[in-house]
Amino acid sequence: MKLKIVAIGNSKGIRIPKPLLEQCGIAREVEIEAEGNTLVLRAVHKKPRIGWDKAFKAMAEQGDDVPLDPLTATAWDEAEWEWK
Repeated sequence: MKLKIVAIGNSKGIRIPKPLLEQCGIAREVEIEAEGNTLVLRAVHKKPRIGWDKAFKAMAEQGDDVPLDPLTATAWDEAEWEWK
């Protein structure tokens, strides 16, 4: 599909047809990135913790998933107790 580049103030832009936006799940915001001579648009999903699973996996592979504070046992931990 060919689109015309239009002037928008001091910038340039394109009008993206609604069906393409819907197909890609793009609603209000996009991330844009240049890869060589190609522009890549990605939908911005405002879901908390998105990508955390990949980040945690990478941390584990690098051995960077250890607690910052050493775990030390206390008298309370060592005493006999049971849930009631």
